[in-house]
Amino acid sequence: MILTANCFSVVPNLTPNVGCKSRSQVLVRSLSVRDQKVVYVENEQISYEVVGKTRKEDVLSSLEILWDDGFGTQSSKDFFKLAEEFIKPDGGPPRWFCPISCGRPLKDSPILLYLPGLDGLGLGLLLHEKALGRVFEVRCLHIPVQDRTPLEDLVQFVEETVRIEHALSPKKPIYLVGDSFGGCLALAVAARNPTVDLVIILANPATSFERSQLATFHSFLEFLPNLLYGALSLVFLSAIRGLGDILPKDTLIWRLKLLQSAAAYANSHLQAITAEVLILASHNDKLFPSKDEAQRLSRSLQNCRVFLLRGNSHQILLESDYCLLTIIKGSTKYRRNSYHNLVKDYIPPSMSEYMKEAKSHWLYHLATSPVMHSTLEDGTIVSGLAGIPSEGPVLFVGNHMLMGLDLFILFLHFLKEKRIMLRGLGHPENLELDNNVENGMPHISVLLRVFGMLPVTAMNMFKLFSTKQYILLYPGGAREALHRKGEVHKLFWPEQQEFVRMAAKFEATIVPFGSVGEDDISEERSGRGGC
Repeated sequence: MILTANCFSVVPNLTPNVGCKSRSQVLVRSLSVRDQKVVYVENEQISYEVVGKTRKEDVLSSLEILWDDGFGTQSSKDFFKLAEEFIKPDGGPPRWFCPISCGRPLKDSPILLYLPGLDGLGLGLLLHEKALGRVFEVRCLHIPVQDRTPLEDLVQFVEETVRIEHALSPKKPIYLVGDSFGGCLALAVAARNPTVDLVIILANPATSFERSQLATFHSFLEFLPNLLYGALSLVFLSAIRGLGDILPKDTLIWRLKLLQSAAAYANSHLQAITAEVLILASHNDKLFPSKDEAQRLSRSLQNCRVFLLRGNSHQILLESDYCLLTIIKGSTKYRRNSYHNLVKDYIPPSMSEYMKEAKSHWLYHLATSPVMHSTLEDGTIVSGLAGIPSEGPVLFVGNHMLMGLDLFILFLHFLKEKRIMLRGLGHPENLELDNNVENGMPHISVLLRVFGMLPVTAMNMFKLFSTKQYILLYPGGAREALHRKGEVHKLFWPEQQEFVRMAAKFEATIVPFGSVGEDDISEERSGRGGC
């Protein structure tokens, strides 16, 4: 059973003591889909409804285009408001809870276990809960403030959950999101379970504890008078806003000992980790040398990728400008099976992703003022995309302008006007992900993947056609986008167009199009400026 109160749910055998006061609107759900009960508690009057078996039609198999991911509706201020409730003593041990804002995930969604930082509250995904909850079964670890569970028991607690979930769904990956101290826990669990399909996401992992400000703070904290704790914690813990208010002195001493042990254990077992690892690091973390540590870990781990994000805060998940799900999608880490399926597992752009990208291209839109025309069935040319077929499969074949800057214009216009997701096919090298994202600006390949592009292969084209999607193809490829002076509007297409045969096999509509204007502007300015 899962007990849900207000904004979170907890497992009953790990719930607070029964002496705690009941809150209004409590949801009780069974972990089994065969029997679910919903209990509402209002003014101590209890009523319940038996929902019964979950029907297949109640579970979505995909998300609509420009879906609401809720990103930006909450902030770090909401974190500290909730923290006031979560730090109250309840006498309970560590436990998992499920944020209600996560809602119901897609069919066959993998489980995501969030392991918190030093605060132990489990609220670190607050900004990302709604987005993650649509494609993951999210559970967050809560370690009460007064809890003194040793490191070995914490690792075993997470490990048992991982093994149970793996036994229930052996073909699904299990995601561990480790935040700071939680990153050490995640690495420890991964090292002890090399045969379990794990995807580890580390947010400023605290494996560099010995080289951090906290190591210095820890060395004399035990001898610090209680009267000075508040003032000194503001100096040392300024990079973790409010931590001194969340954790009393004795708890912080205990947590720092846990962190020291966890970091040492994780660092000594890095070679045993076989899981996929994605590290998110603040560009200028004031508490830990996270940027350098991320690069060090990437050299020690077998399958690791690093993203450096803009910001000076150690609490990167509470202050990042980028939705965690966007980063997971753009780094091709999301999958619902033991292998990556770039078509089946693709998650369409959300409204916040669309708005962010549209905002970043406003200057280019202003400079070029792009206009699109389409042709109706009777041959009439109209402004806009009214002539685009309403059903797929459809293959758009066209020419690249200089640098391929027209690509995002097409993506955004089709999303805005037709709610159509163009699945672009690009050269694999253009979609390669590097290990360095400076100043908070993700690599162009990340954005291309988020907006539907995938490597141009016969198999990918076959999958897209078979699912009746809208495909965007530039036969001229990078050579056409990087054309030289005097090659304006020149096509660099191969003599044999194999895509025509495959399109015919699926009875797809082929829509040829031409892009003009950008090259003419660049040629004119080049002539005037003598470039």
